[in-house]
Amino acid sequence: MSTMLHKKNWIATIMLTGAAGLASCQTMSPMMGGEQVSLSGASEVPAVSTTASGSGNVTVNNCAVSAKITTTGLTPTAAHIHEGAAGSNGPVIVPFTKTGDNTFEAAAGAKFTDAQCASYKAGKTYVNVHSAAHPGGEIRAQLKGS
Repeated sequence: MSTMLHKKNWIATIMLTGAAGLASCQTMSPMMGGEQVSLSGASEVPAVSTTASGSGNVTVNNCAVSAKITTTGLTPTAAHIHEGAAGSNGPVIVPFTKTGDNTFEAAAGAKFTDAQCASYKAGKTYVNVHSAAHPGGEIRAQLKGS
């Protein structure tokens, strides 16, 4: 009988360990991004009248950021992810590197802080591209934080 009791305790221990492992997997940060973005002057604050546009992809995974943005109709000078809600401007939190005449990418290893990651999840970050004609930003896209 003690062998049977030992076997039941062993099975219960395995089941509890497995359940604990599953619970810890559920608390891991899921991939939070992978969103396609379309940048326009109308999304800038204040809005900019321009024929320029941009598109790309921003991915956030456990607060690590990867992004690639391509622009047309302007000579871009810089591009970044900023922290700020729709309708407001905010500080640069992830600068991009110019990788081509009209292409920018987040540097390898770019990462949000925990607070910036929370802002991203809340839809309070945006991508914008600057030009000499519009040094504050010519085109912008609010990130959804999905």
